[in-house]
Amino acid sequence: MPKLKISKTAKKRFKVTGSGKVMRRKTGHSHHLEKKKSSKKVKQLRYKEISKEDEKKVRKIIGLRR
Repeated sequence: MPKLKISKTAKKRFKVTGSGKVMRRKTGHSHHLEKKKSSKKVKQLRYKEISKEDEKKVRKIIGLRR
């Protein structure tokens, strides 16, 4: 079986917690920041768990098994 080539960009975009959850950054925090409320900007900085449907795909491309 050939070695799986992991995606370097995906590895940078997703983080795995100690309990094994795969987390992602929320969208919308790169432009038009002067129009947004500060509370919204703070909420967008937090990490969110990815959906269960996508978890299997993401784990495969970042080189994790479960």
